Amino acid sequence: MEFDVVIVGAGPAGLAAACRTMQLARDQNKDLSVCILEKGSEIGAHILSGAVFEPRALNELFPNWQELDAPLVTPVTEDTVYYLSNPKKAYKVPQFFVPNSMRNEGNYIVSLGNLCRWMAQQAEQMGVDIFPGFPASEIIYHESGCVRGVITGDMGLNREGIQKNTYQPGIGIHSKYTLFTEGCRGHLGKQLIKKYNLDSESDPQHYGIGIKEIWNIDPAKHKPGTVVHTLGWPLDNHTEGGGFLYHMDNNQVALGFVVALNYSNPYLDPFQEMQRWKTHPKISHLLTGGTRTAYGARAMNKGGLQSLPKLSFPGGVLAGCEAGFLNGAKIKGNHTAMKSGMLAAETVFEALASGDSGGAVLNRMDRKFKASWIFDELHESRNFGPILHRLGTFLGGGLIWLDQNVFASRLPFTLHNKQPDHASLKKASDCPEIEYPKPDGVISFDRLSSVFLSSTNHEENQPCHLRLDDLEIPISQNLPLYDEPAQRYCPAGVYEVINQADGKKRFQINAQNCVHCKTCDIKDPAQNISWVVPEGGGGPNYSNM
Repeated sequence: MEFDVVIVGAGPAGLAAACRTMQLARDQNKDLSVCILEKGSEIGAHILSGAVFEPRALNELFPNWQELDAPLVTPVTEDTVYYLSNPKKAYKVPQFFVPNSMRNEGNYIVSLGNLCRWMAQQAEQMGVDIFPGFPASEIIYHESGCVRGVITGDMGLNREGIQKNTYQPGIGIHSKYTLFTEGCRGHLGKQLIKKYNLDSESDPQHYGIGIKEIWNIDPAKHKPGTVVHTLGWPLDNHTEGGGFLYHMDNNQVALGFVVALNYSNPYLDPFQEMQRWKTHPKISHLLTGGTRTAYGARAMNKGGLQSLPKLSFPGGVLAGCEAGFLNGAKIKGNHTAMKSGMLAAETVFEALASGDSGGAVLNRMDRKFKASWIFDELHESRNFGPILHRLGTFLGGGLIWLDQNVFASRLPFTLHNKQPDHASLKKASDCPEIEYPKPDGVISFDRLSSVFLSSTNHEENQPCHLRLDDLEIPISQNLPLYDEPAQRYCPAGVYEVINQADGKKRFQINAQNCVHCKTCDIKDPAQNISWVVPEGGGGPNYSNM
């Protein structure tokens, strides 16, 4: 199949790129063919975000989004930050001391999955072909070295990679230009960054793991539009992260916890930290009497401006969280992802409209980014992550407030963090073990019952999509050095160390449980785990995340 433009991933960046491309084609009376490949079973199935949404990019893309019934129905009405000093106490941070970047006037509490479904409808009405359930598994390279499209994953292979009677080979989707918008730690984007050395002038990308739940709560406790963020307990001063709780419509709250993946204690368990955080009275009083209805997890970029790779390469561009446009100081990345997709669309359209036959390095994408408001926004928050990494929550928070509120982000220096997240773990023998309370089944829960709520499913008899470069490393190296942290950093119980009858230990991968968060690909200290796409349609099936 051949298209002018192929977009890999139907998240906010990919969908915005598709819509903007077709708007430009319509305005200039050009006939372009555009398709989107999405690995989820439907649009939005793999989309997870907080999410407090800043509508700036949406205002540009669809100025009449309200007339088009975009699912932005809950404006922020109250915005509060709490410091949790211990398991019982909380202190409200005075508004004066809240960094300007964290204030949410004019924003909306949304389900990003529902917003993506709405954007997909707009794209299809403009003539975009969208193929859910078709993951892009390989990149097509022209003999000249440029990208010329992708190949979708094979279907119907058994665990050993042998064809079953249901076998269907992948399809070659050829394009003049390919936009990669797979999201954080994209499988193909990782390959492109390495092949074209796109990060040669960048800091390492840095990440967090975000774990989210949705609850139906007592209507008497529900305050639509209320936004709550917390810092402090249960994390220590040197572990970055915090919680969020957003009052959506229909008596629902979205709540979650983010832990930066540069943490050093291998005994830390982000899932358990989230469950422990919910037991704080400031959170639990809202959940008591309520019902948990959904669960999910996803890695997120947090490196900021210093960690952005070059965006263009022969035959395509990177956009959205594939490159890492999240603004850590705002705790938001959906508006920047959308704008980067729009810039990618404008870049590719200009090239094709000029008669370009494809395959060129579109350096104008990098120039457009540097001339855009995304660059200005990320530049203003460039020191947020490095300050927290160096100084911790207390001193770091104070300096961030000075930077944002007093100096208007004009401090005359740019800090860096050159240590990759996977290299931050200390040896288990040098760290205290962390004892987590057993789940009570009312406020806190175990992993497997949580994964059940994500509606995650994979065809069991297929090649494992979590690949080890060396099968021995988990037991021979990671276990004695770090007590094999995959047992804890995975929010879905995918990795286990099994004690066998012969006294030996075995590393077990329960790939069926995988929610596609990519944390293992990021945090494994030996960089021995590679996440690749499973059969199309596999993974979580989020409905309102």
